[in-house]
Amino acid sequence: MSVEQSHRPIRSYVLRQGRLTEGQQRAFQALWPHYGLTLDQQPLRFSSLFGREAPVTLEIGFGNGEALAQIAASHPEQDFLGVEVHTPGVGHLMLTLAEQESDNVRILQADAMELLRHHMPEAALDRVQLYFPDPWHKRRHHKRRIVQQAFADLIHQALKPGGVIHMATDWEEYARQMLDVFTRHDGFRNQAGKGNFSPRPDTRPLTKFEQRGQRLGHGVWDLIFERNS
Repeated sequence: MSVEQSHRPIRSYVLRQGRLTEGQQRAFQALWPHYGLTLDQQPLRFSSLFGREAPVTLEIGFGNGEALAQIAASHPEQDFLGVEVHTPGVGHLMLTLAEQESDNVRILQADAMELLRHHMPEAALDRVQLYFPDPWHKRRHHKRRIVQQAFADLIHQALKPGGVIHMATDWEEYARQMLDVFTRHDGFRNQAGKGNFSPRPDTRPLTKFEQRGQRLGHGVWDLIFERNS
């Protein structure tokens, strides 16, 4: 194994390309030039990307974009950056955005950790959303979970003072890991009080995935932490 391979970062996701529908294929041809972004070596400039100064929310791992599209439609005065590696999900979100005529979302098909490490300006975000990340439920895979100390450090760097990260998971053990990681970070305050989870706020829509889980009796844990300074 080369030195480069031995220092390769652990991925928090598995790249599952999936099969694109004809509509999703057309979306990449017609809509990606408008909604899609590519990373270069420079920090992102949100005023240039959106053509205005407005609060910016980053959603990490938006899946098929169902929640992100709903939030963007409800808050046209805000801007949203979505990051997702799953190609069909990206195509689905673009189709939804075009259908509802939303122009306040831009999309990166990229590694969220690379974005946070190398391309995110400091204190640029008002909000970060991390809804139902892969729980990597087997103990030997816990190191692949995105919520670790390094992730908390990067989120603290990216958020404005007073900005928040909202996390949600249906895996209780992972929820408690999230709670521990952000509680131990002295740059955050738990909006629900130390050691507590938050009730689901209206800002997080109920997705079909979550509604199905509720019918099966699955719990969901929300955590909202605010950057202190």
